[in-house]
Amino acid sequence: MLHITHTISIPFSEITLSAIRAQGAGGQNVNKVATAIHLRFDINASSLSPLYKERLLNLGDRRITKDGILIIKAQEHRTQEQNKEDALKRLQAIVQGVTITTPKRKSTKPTRSAKRKRMDSKTKRGQLKALRARVTE
Repeated sequence: MLHITHTISIPFSEITLSAIRAQGAGGQNVNKVATAIHLRFDINASSLSPLYKERLLNLGDRRITKDGILIIKAQEHRTQEQNKEDALKRLQAIVQGVTITTPKRKSTKPTRSAKRKRMDSKTKRGQLKALRARVTE
């Protein structure tokens, strides 16, 4: 089980991991050993709640296909185990980001004294500017 929060977890049976060859420079190790990990997570077929599924699908992340499959490619480390851990951590971070709800903003009014102070400062500033004007006789 991949634990997202203390109440939400994803069973490993819903996550598909496959080893592939890593890209880029690295000598003979890159050409011979499949150390990179391709993680696939089908959002629609997962056991997550419909709310979290909808939020994941509405993320607009380029790693999520039109079919609702999240694909993560981990190839930063030299070993397959480290790349596997990295891919799972990234999946965990994505799902955790969706579980956080921001509280709605409560609209507030300025207090009467705040309004008075604002108007007083505007009046004071206007008087200061009026004193700069040319004196008429």
